Amino acid sequence: HVQLVESGGGSVQAGGSLTLSCAASGYTFTSCMGWFRQAPGKEREAVAGIDSVGTGKTADSVRGRFTISKDNARNTLLLQMNSLTPEDTTMYYCALRRAWGRYVTFGPDDYDYWGQGTQVTV
Repeated sequence: HVQLVESGGGSVQAGGSLTLSCAASGYTFTSCMGWFRQAPGKEREAVAGIDSVGTGKTADSVRGRFTISKDNARNTLLLQMNSLTPEDTTMYYCALRRAWGRYVTFGPDDYDYWGQGTQVTV
């Protein structure tokens, strides 16, 4: 079965950087994948996504600071986060969409599998 395990979260000072990783297993690594974040009492927010051919897209709220990428050799999804601010503090989740597609979707309902999340505190 599909398993997604996030890592790399932690505490960092404002202006600092973190790299989140999502180790994926149990599927063919050509699905669309994404990073979301969700604060308590708020809706899940898309951060970045990457399509089946490796084209990435970031949300307006983090564009220019966050970069999404895939390491196909290690079946790992990455999120490089720079210039972090206190507003970036929350839980971050990795997600996978089974359908192959040459587009990025930011709708949480479009994703089929989710990791347990990793906490980022700025």
